[in-house]
Amino acid sequence: MLKQTILLLSFIPFLFSCSVKGTSAKSSPFIGVEKGHFIRDGNPYYYIGTNFWYGAILASEGEGGNRQRLHKELDFLQSIGVDNLRILVGSDGLQGVTAKVEPTLQIAPGVYNDTILAGLDYLLAEMRKRKMVAVLYLNNSWEWSGGYGQYLEWAGYGKAPVPAVDGWPAYMDYVKQYMQSDSAKTLFASYLKDILTRVNRYTHIKYVDDPAIMSWQIGNEPRAFSDQNKEPFAAWISSVAALIKSLDKNHLVSTGSEGKHGCEDDLALFEKIHADKNIDYMNIHIWPYNWGWVTKDSLQEKLDVAERNTKQYINEHLSIAKKYQKSLVLEEFGFPRDHFQFSKSTTTHVRDDYYKYVFNLIADKTFSDGLFAGCNFWGWGGFANPSATHVFWQKGDEYTGDPAQEEQGLNSVFATDSTVGIIKTANRNLK
Repeated sequence: MLKQTILLLSFIPFLFSCSVKGTSAKSSPFIGVEKGHFIRDGNPYYYIGTNFWYGAILASEGEGGNRQRLHKELDFLQSIGVDNLRILVGSDGLQGVTAKVEPTLQIAPGVYNDTILAGLDYLLAEMRKRKMVAVLYLNNSWEWSGGYGQYLEWAGYGKAPVPAVDGWPAYMDYVKQYMQSDSAKTLFASYLKDILTRVNRYTHIKYVDDPAIMSWQIGNEPRAFSDQNKEPFAAWISSVAALIKSLDKNHLVSTGSEGKHGCEDDLALFEKIHADKNIDYMNIHIWPYNWGWVTKDSLQEKLDVAERNTKQYINEHLSIAKKYQKSLVLEEFGFPRDHFQFSKSTTTHVRDDYYKYVFNLIADKTFSDGLFAGCNFWGWGGFANPSATHVFWQKGDEYTGDPAQEEQGLNSVFATDSTVGIIKTANRNLK
């Protein structure tokens, strides 16, 4: 009897520790990571989400705002199981620049369009009601939201080239200066602090305490833009991640990287930036058309090529994810509509097959040991009606999933597309 009592007493601390651990995981309102896997409400979290970059603008009450449409979009996304939205915090600079998202949020360094900030507050409040979570990206390599180029312009490097006007070589040559510019990076750090320290005017919850945010993301497709910039780039990613963690102990931090493709084709650089202790999970993007895996006239014929290359690209990065026991998310991928048409009335049969292929890789836990944890397709066009008279976005047009520099409808998933049924089924199979 004494021996049994001693054994029982020795077992009590173990029971207590298990109880505390279980309670802690379930009681936290935030998405966390345990042994490399996302955890939500004490359970593994896998997701088929979307890119909804214009969410804060749509949620505003000013130019571009439409809260009635916002509610309709969120309710519809919820009905098909989408609870993870990747969203642009806001664009930078003056309006009227070719191919730039507007209205802009940061008009000048530290000067903000309060209407857009109110839109971001409102969007998070509405997402919270629906138990949705946001991945919020703060910067951009590309011109369509300002980003690198705008910070360099503000820092005195001259007017930023616009790719649609001045060409891509001029733009790439200009933005590679960002990693060498302490002043440009300091301007961004100030912006980051302003956003992270906000209090939502509708919920009165500090952003750092809001479970409607899953992750702060350093940027959209952050790049070094030259071999000489690799070390400064890695150092910048590390410093920004540390800054975010110093301000916010609750949320995950991610890079927003395309993967090897966005790391000067250097897988070692991808590994370096994602091995950082303050980066909680890994990101990749895949663009079969943009990367030449399919062409306008071979979407169906080269689908198998796109699928093979997709799996190979994921596997390259999965090997690193497994090494560091961090989840991998394919947070951007798109595929054109059939016959490379843009109208929402055209079919999406080839896209549907490609989406199925990607979704099945997430559902197959044996493929990745469960570390291929989710995706955000690009992008949600929902109930938007693109213009019938022009292809590229113009002021006053409804927002689709395609930013202003791309043909409206190119990669957008509209609520009327057959793709919606594929997404709904995939989400149901993940639960």
